[in-house]
Amino acid sequence: MNHQDTAAALLPLLGGAGNVRTVGHCMTRLRVTVADRALVRGAELRALPGVLGVVEDGESWQIVLGPGTVARVAPELERLVTARGSTADVLAERGAALRERRRARNATPGKLFLRRLAQIFVPLIPALVGCGVIAGAAGLLANLRWLPALVPALSAIASGFMSLIAVFVGYRTAKEFGGTPVLGGAVAAVIVHPGVAHVTVFGRQLAPGQGGVLGALGAALLGTVVEKACRRVVPEALDVLVTPFLTVLLPGLVTLYGLMFVAGEVSAAIGRCAEWLLANGGAVAGFALGGLFLPLVMLGLHQALIPIHTTLIAERGSTVLLPLLAMAGAGQVGAALAVYVRLARDVSVRRVIRSALPAALLGIGEPLIYGVSLPLGRPFATACVGGAFGGAFVGLCHQLGYSVGATAIGPSGWALFPLLAGNHGPVRAVVVYGAGLAVGYGVGFVATYAFGVRGPGPEDVTPRRPPVPPLP
Repeated sequence: MNHQDTAAALLPLLGGAGNVRTVGHCMTRLRVTVADRALVRGAELRALPGVLGVVEDGESWQIVLGPGTVARVAPELERLVTARGSTADVLAERGAALRERRRARNATPGKLFLRRLAQIFVPLIPALVGCGVIAGAAGLLANLRWLPALVPALSAIASGFMSLIAVFVGYRTAKEFGGTPVLGGAVAAVIVHPGVAHVTVFGRQLAPGQGGVLGALGAALLGTVVEKACRRVVPEALDVLVTPFLTVLLPGLVTLYGLMFVAGEVSAAIGRCAEWLLANGGAVAGFALGGLFLPLVMLGLHQALIPIHTTLIAERGSTVLLPLLAMAGAGQVGAALAVYVRLARDVSVRRVIRSALPAALLGIGEPLIYGVSLPLGRPFATACVGGAFGGAFVGLCHQLGYSVGATAIGPSGWALFPLLAGNHGPVRAVVVYGAGLAVGYGVGFVATYAFGVRGPGPEDVTPRRPPVPPLP
């Protein structure tokens, strides 16, 4: 069930549009105030798919939808409740239409493949975030020389998942592409086994973990192909024995004598390329990455960056690209604030911005993109300008020797602060990243205020009232 369907299903259970007084949300809960609590069907609310819990507090109902989801459902529900013809309704309809057209454009084989790649890594993000925060805490304690006996324990906890991430990637890859997940994990596990150090390929000894997530991805994909071929040709009586045997053996040999070496070289090249790019053209590279990320999201091409981020984290401990890309969200926030100020008399649009802004500050920008900036048009472009200048600032700092990286993917905006790492310690990394956000906010605001909104309001979307006839 998508977010529009969820909002449409919630509304009648809350007693309809006439019974809903206010709609708001926090990080996880949709907060609705109703006129008559007797009209609310609480049992059906709790049974609705996607609803994690319901809390009743007099005329206020708190519907637990989870982080991310609630920020998307709330604007949709508010759109259904608000009277037809308001600017926010028109913008929401435009945003929905733009979203549908984007989905249609993204239904190409290449983009569908990228989407499936993203689905491999998305379930791993909670573990990446948790281990990243623990790694950051361990680094901070080590720099401050506090609790020295605890630092090795924290480091071990943070590194445990990363040392076996190839297994999880192999498991998820096989599951996503129609193979047996545990066989995909078994093939990928070869990469991290200490025994590979005794294998020589092209005159060089392999190292445990060589190839990382890219090697695990390739090994599991190959294992899925072999497994499907075996299912077609192996007799059913022998399938339970022969298919697992060949699915692990053949891709395992190819992984050892080809994939690990090739993927290892590719992984190392990605790291070297990222470092060279920022060290030699940091400001220019940051400007391009920060300015183009929102359009990449619109085209669905940002999903290709997920394996790159994961590879950089596995190879170097952090991804230097994510803080640059996060500046796009800062530009979006600045643009939304400018629209909020310029459209001082448009209550409906300002309500949408107030609802979506807390999530946007934490890096969840879709409600603002599809509810405000993209339907209006020019604020989307000026948001990209803000992101470009924020990215240029962070890139310039890297070029000057103050690099900033993220130890996990997923969070952005303010939520990325606990996951930052840098070559001069976490404190300076926080300062550089925070200053970059400030630049993105400021430039996004100024560009949108000056060029992103026409006149006192969006004349192309605000409905005009008919003139009042003169008194006789």
